[in-house]
Formats: sequence, structure tokens, C-alpha cells
Amino acid sequence: MPGPWGPFHVAATRDGIVAIDWLTTDSSFDARLGQRLRGPLAHVADPGTDGFARMHLATAIAALEALLDGRPPRSDLRFDLADRPAWDRRVLEAVAMIPWGRTASYGGVARQIGAPRAARAVGGAVGRNPIGLLIGCHRVIAGDGSIGGYGGDAWGSHEERLTIKRELLRREGVEVVSHPTHRASDLGYRRS
Repeated sequence: MPGPWGPFHVAATRDGIVAIDWLTTDSSFDARLGQRLRGPLAHVADPGTDGFARMHLATAIAALEALLDGRPPRSDLRFDLADRPAWDRRVLEAVAMIPWGRTASYGGVARQIGAPRAARAVGGAVGRNPIGLLIGCHRVIAGDGSIGGYGGDAWGSHEERLTIKRELLRREGVEVVSHPTHRASDLGYRRS
């Protein structure tokens, strides 16, 4: 589907949304997805594609369109993280619970999942998020209230990735300060 930073690639299985990516090619997206899922891919246009997969794909596309239009996506999205390591699943499930228009710190996510000293490990899991935007890793910021990182090293320069993160947060009404003067909330989600 078209997007502000180039085309979005979206995939779903019968269990939920499995991948969202941008700034990549069709073949690279399919190859990464094929490695993760360990099997041939079915595309929505294929007559044999599972009806549940098509339903999750349509839901993902509608949710992305809402998010990019500055509206909260549906809250009942189903994600298929079955291939991810247990740690990544724990982190990404917590990140998926951060409400639209709110942020949480890496340390806050670590505390929420019962690993209070694992802020860096949370950052690693967030950087490996295969369902960007809908599992809102852009809502995770540094503990001092600054922007933090975004996108691991998957695409673009560091500054390009942070520009996209700022734009995504602005669409949700969140402005991240350049020179933080406060710490991100230790009590959960905060509105900037």
C-alpha cells in the first residue's frame, strides 16, 4: 500500500498480522518473511489464501491508513509473533499496550514486564519489531524524555529514522522535546 515514506509491505497469517515494513523491495520483504515463517508465502490475490489471513491483512491495512491519517487504529488487532523469541514477544506485547498518543520509556517497559534492569534489552527487542507502526515502537522513548532511537539499523540513516519517529508521534499529538528537563514517567504511560 502507498505510504508517506514509500510503499508499505504488509503480511498476515491466519493467526494475525505478522509483518509491516517500508523502505524495502518486494523481494527483500518476501525473503525476510520467508526466513521467519519457514515456508512458502501465500499472497492475498492467491485463490488458496486462507480467509483468516485475508481478514487480518485487510484489518492491518485499515489500521495503517487510520494511523497515517492521524486517527487511532482499531484496538482489537491480532498479531502473530509466534516465530519471535520469548523475550521479544513479552516486550512487544507490552509495547502494543501503550495507548495512542502516549509514550513510555524503555525502562518503564522493562519494569512493566518484570525486568527492571533490562532497558537496553527492551531497546533491542523494540528494534527487532517485525510489525512496526501497529506495534507502536515509535511510542517508546528514552527515560530522560528525549526521542531515543528508532528502527534499529534496518533502513535509512539514524537521523532519517528519528525524523519518521517524530512525525509518527506528532500524528498522535505527541511532541518530544529536544532538550529534556524531566524523566519519562516511571508509573506507566505519559502524554507529552
